[in-house]
Order: sequence, then C-alpha cells, then structure tokens
Amino acid sequence: MSMSVRPEPRPGVMKIDAYVPGKSKAAGGSKVYKLSSNETPLGPSPKAIEAVRNADHFELYPDGSATKLREAIAAKYGLDPNRIVCGAGSDELLSYITTAYVGLGDEGIYSEHGFLVYRIAILAAGGTPVVAPEKNYRTDVDAILERVTDKTKIVFLANPNNPTGTYIPFDEVKRLHAGLPSHVVLVLDAAYAEYVRRNDYESGLELVATAENVVMTRTFSKIYGLASLRIGWMVAPAHIVDAVNRIRGPFNMNGPAMAAGIAAVQDEAHVAKAAEHNAQWLDWLTNEIEALGLKVTPSVANFLMINFPEETGKTAKDADEFLSSRGLILRRIDAYGLPHALRLTVGSEEANRLVVEALRDFMNGARNA
Repeated sequence: MSMSVRPEPRPGVMKIDAYVPGKSKAAGGSKVYKLSSNETPLGPSPKAIEAVRNADHFELYPDGSATKLREAIAAKYGLDPNRIVCGAGSDELLSYITTAYVGLGDEGIYSEHGFLVYRIAILAAGGTPVVAPEKNYRTDVDAILERVTDKTKIVFLANPNNPTGTYIPFDEVKRLHAGLPSHVVLVLDAAYAEYVRRNDYESGLELVATAENVVMTRTFSKIYGLASLRIGWMVAPAHIVDAVNRIRGPFNMNGPAMAAGIAAVQDEAHVAKAAEHNAQWLDWLTNEIEALGLKVTPSVANFLMINFPEETGKTAKDADEFLSSRGLILRRIDAYGLPHALRLTVGSEEANRLVVEALRDFMNGARNA
C-alpha cells in the first residue's frame, strides 16, 4: 500500500477556488466608498443596534436552537418555527444542506453565473458541480432540467441571482420544481427577495410549504444590514430540517446576533425605508450609466451589473482601476465568468452620484485621479 508523506485532502477539496470577497480598500480618494459587497447604505435598524448593546451574560452559551429568533421569523412570515433553522449567514446553511444530501459521485446543478458558494459547497461535499447555461444572464429552466441525471441530488437557484441581478418569475420556479425528480433537493436562495418589486415574483415560501424537496434560504446580511453579525435562516420540510440539525454545530449562532436579528425582523419600517431607497437609486443609476454608452443588465436586487461593450474601447479592468483611484470600490466578477463587467452595489446618494461622475470621466478619457 502506497503511503503519502503528508495528509492529503479527499478528492474534490483541492479543486475548490477559495471564495474571494469584494475589496474593502481603494487605491486612492480621500474617502472610500465600499460598493462591492451588496451591503445596505442605510445600515441596520437602530433597534437592532440597541439589542446588541443590551446583550449580556457573555459567559454563558447561547440558545443552541435559536428559539426566539426562529419564533420571530416565523411570526413575520406565518411559518412553523419548527421548520426553520438559523445559521451564521445563509452560506453556512447552504453548506449544511449540501453536506446532508450530496456525496462522492453525486451531482449538483447551478446556473452559469450563479453564486460561487454553490460550487464550493458541492465540491466540499465530494460531489461534481454541473453548470447550466443562462440566457441573457437569466436562469434557463430548460437548461437545468436537461442536465438532471440519476446522479443529481441538489439544484441551486438564486432568485434574484448574484451577481447578475436578474430573476425568473414564480411560474418558472414552479415549472423547474415540477420537472425535478422527487429525490432532488431544490434550494431557493432568496437573499435579495426583500428588494424585488415585480408582480410575478415570489420568494418561494408557498412552494416550501407544499413540497417535500424544496428549501428556501434567507439572510440578514443585505436589507437588514447585519452582515457583520452573520445571521441566516432556512425553511424546509421537517425531514430536511432534521437532517440539517444533525450536522449543524450545537452553538452555531451567538447571543448578540440573535438579539439583533429579532429586533431587525420586527422593525418593518426600517426595512421599508431601505427598500424604497434602493428602488429609487437602482432606477437612477441604471438610467445614468446607460446614458454613458454602457450596458446595464436589468436588476431587481440592490446591485447592478455594468457591462463594458468592446465597441466602447473601455474595459472593466481599467474602469475598476480608475474608480478605485477615486476611492470607489466596485466588484470585479471575473470569477463568475464575467470579465467584461463590474458589479455595483446601490449606495448612498453621495456614493451613487460620485460613481456616475467618475464613470463619465472614465468614458471621456480622463486619467486616474
């Protein structure tokens, strides 16, 4: 028997490209505007901040079941708290679900420009990632269904999708589910659901309530402004909840985070304010940037994808360097197969206007600041 001279990771692990978050530092500018990670410019609810300040008993372990947080989420959405699992961000829950249902030789499907964590989770579980092409940067249900085999164990659908900002109507989501074998888990990643203002969109709660193989994940990192505290949740059939809870760490959430989450989910006025700010500036940014000769992929989330057509003679890489020189940090999305584009988070009024001004100067041939 041949022996390695050192421990070796199991197959699949070294195929993972580690997730690289958006930049947080700029090359220039007297002030830095971080518009690379889809964080809300309004920050968290003051009630959530107060809840963290009032947190105490740090010497005690937190509630390992996040009972009060699950009850607060359930009350808001009319759910059974026993069908909710909370985690340190939805990323953790995506990993748990994949670990529970994917093994060596199994396959997991996601769309061409889907969230990078899906690929990481599938490979980490020993599975094989299968990529379904998109149409016009939108999830193609038929392309996904064509790639389902007897090895398929999980399908990820980010709706809206990150980093494109596109979505598919709920009728298409239901068509996808109807076309999947009953043993395949359909994961609806609705991290940006609170921002969507389309009559044909639904996050998926109805489908989770009526199906045995559908899970929906949500996050407090976006519209709730609690990214630093790492709070996510999922709702699923009882048997999937049972499987995930057997994997989940006994104290995977901390007390202050749970207290902040409870306060945040109950402050509906703050969420409405954040959604209104986003709707106003998403439209404004789209119109202003397209007026510069650039292409903006229609978005329903709190970010937009700026495309740099070849005929402009301008590249996303050069634009990123130019914006960075002015303290404006956007997200390069080469890792998503989109080297011709930048992702821009909707920021404060000041940040939004500065981005448009800088892009105008860039397109007019100005040099780095």
